[in-house]
Amino acid sequence: MDSLIAASARALAAGDALGALKRVALRDDPPALALRGIAMAQLGEHPRARELLRRAARGFGAHEELARARCVVAEAEVALAMRDLGGSPRPLAAAASTLEARADRANALQARLIAVRRLVLLGRLDEAAAALARLDARGLPPALAAVARLTEAELALRSLRTASARAALALAQEAADRAGVPALLAELAELRAVLDRPAARRLFAGAEQALCLDEVAALLASDALVVDACRRGLGAGDAWRPLARRPVLFALARALAEAWPGDVDREALIANAFNTRRPDETHRARLRVEIGRLRALVKPLAHIEATARGFVLKPHGDRAVVVLAPPIDGEQASLVALLSDGAAWSTSALALALGASQRTVQRALVELEAAGRVRAIGQARARRWLSPPLAGFTTILLLPAALPFA
Repeated sequence: MDSLIAASARALAAGDALGALKRVALRDDPPALALRGIAMAQLGEHPRARELLRRAARGFGAHEELARARCVVAEAEVALAMRDLGGSPRPLAAAASTLEARADRANALQARLIAVRRLVLLGRLDEAAAALARLDARGLPPALAAVARLTEAELALRSLRTASARAALALAQEAADRAGVPALLAELAELRAVLDRPAARRLFAGAEQALCLDEVAALLASDALVVDACRRGLGAGDAWRPLARRPVLFALARALAEAWPGDVDREALIANAFNTRRPDETHRARLRVEIGRLRALVKPLAHIEATARGFVLKPHGDRAVVVLAPPIDGEQASLVALLSDGAAWSTSALALALGASQRTVQRALVELEAAGRVRAIGQARARRWLSPPLAGFTTILLLPAALPFA
């Protein structure tokens, strides 16, 4: 390794991308290409960074397996920043194994952390937690230790374990202060702010109350019957009934919960559940069928009684009924929540994270673009979607698998 390559690497480790580029900007040998790619990634030029890293990986010979593996890891991190989540995780896993075999523990852990963060973005929290539990972050450089703790905190936040998230953030802050990397400190500050922002609204008696994540976690752990419009289900304590794939039943449950302790007339229920303002006998018959299905579903938690004008929800015992509404309403709330992180997402990555078809996501994006809530950059396969960060509240409850029982 010559002196310019070593100096550029030290500059990158300190977060000085421009200083690194000054030393290798005019060189096209594989080590210089790799460093240029990492520098461009730190500057936000992700497509150019990916191209340089691929050129570097091709340039390293067959006897330079370690260097190629490092390029694969760097390219995977760029793909994560680009929200390009559709690729196979196998090359990254193979690179991590190569790095471990060559005793490059720091880069091997970096590869594992990238894989965990990808799983978190996709909402596969159980897999992410299992993979994170297998990692050993002891004795690492401060910057990498901070990333490991940040990943742990992000996973805890997505699972609504706020106490664990605060503990991980405290350890991440110590490591980030030692590292002194501005981008790392900024990411840490943003994640810490999530804990104090309103995350949901509690609807009751025609009024609403903003709740932060700590308050949401306490409410979900209480004995109250919670109709959760963030994750579309209802539960009390450890019991949970998902209704995300049964929109009619959820609409009925929410209407009954919002009216509690009063009842809701049949015409209002039909309008909410079936989206019609001119009900006829077929709608009334269907309402009876759907109420029967909802009654059977919520039987362990509450019962639904018919009244002279409609139906009323009556929880078992002395339970209160609470409606937990998202900070933003609308059919595309989860899509807006994913885009609100400020990153540029591809349509395929959004579909993968939401568990929906690309065509469904494309239609939703067109509607949001017409309303001025998102914008597109690039064309064809290079097209990416952006949304301005939503200030004043967090959308973490709208992200895929944000609740531990979802």
